[in-house]
Amino acid sequence: MDTIHYEQRNNLAFITLNRPEALNAFNYDMLLELGQVVEAIRINPDIRVVVFTGAGEKAFSVGADLKERKNMTDDLVKRNIFKIGEVFSTIENLPQPTIAMINGFAFGGGMELALACDFRITADDTLLGLTETSLGIIPGAGGTQRLPRLIGESKALELILTARRLKSAEALEYGLVTRVAAPDELAEVTGAFADSILANGPIALQQAKFAIKNGMNTDLQTGLHIERKAYEITIPTEDRVEALAAFGEKRKPVFKGK
Repeated sequence: MDTIHYEQRNNLAFITLNRPEALNAFNYDMLLELGQVVEAIRINPDIRVVVFTGAGEKAFSVGADLKERKNMTDDLVKRNIFKIGEVFSTIENLPQPTIAMINGFAFGGGMELALACDFRITADDTLLGLTETSLGIIPGAGGTQRLPRLIGESKALELILTARRLKSAEALEYGLVTRVAAPDELAEVTGAFADSILANGPIALQQAKFAIKNGMNTDLQTGLHIERKAYEITIPTEDRVEALAAFGEKRKPVFKGK
């Protein structure tokens, strides 16, 4: 059985972590397959938004496969840590907007995958958290860096050092997730959110994401320079001309990503 299930619906890509019997825990084969799928998406011009979710009804992902880890040498553990960090960084750097549709438990590496996405929409009956310190380790796939950038240093320290598991409503209050939905409405809410992004110019979406992501890691003046350069890329596009024509004709634009 494939550890990753991939499906494309028009301009929307769905990546499903497919080890429900292991609560979608990451083993090495799964990381390799996920990396391959994400790399193919990165260069696919037809994909405009990417949704990540977990198979089954219990978990998005509970993180590393501890049964696999238990029998590994220290060198193999280091190999896995490098690979999961590499794959999650590739996900973070995808040009397309990304959404984690959190349908169940998201702990450890599962939460770190969600943090590597641009948005997180979660079912209202689940738990989330970076729980690594309870296992004598620390978040090693970006959690110590992405979480404080998202919710602030003090809150991130609190959640990581206590290994606290948050209910969905609490995660929303912390600014950890974007939306909370009833389990039977999660796919619908996520789809509507994705549609609100898909309605806009694909090149503009990618350039706006690029400007924000890269500008946040530098000073304001450099960020403004990055913004101008990103804006300039949209000027000669067919989509910009189409948007102006649609505005004049009082209709919705038909964007082609050109």
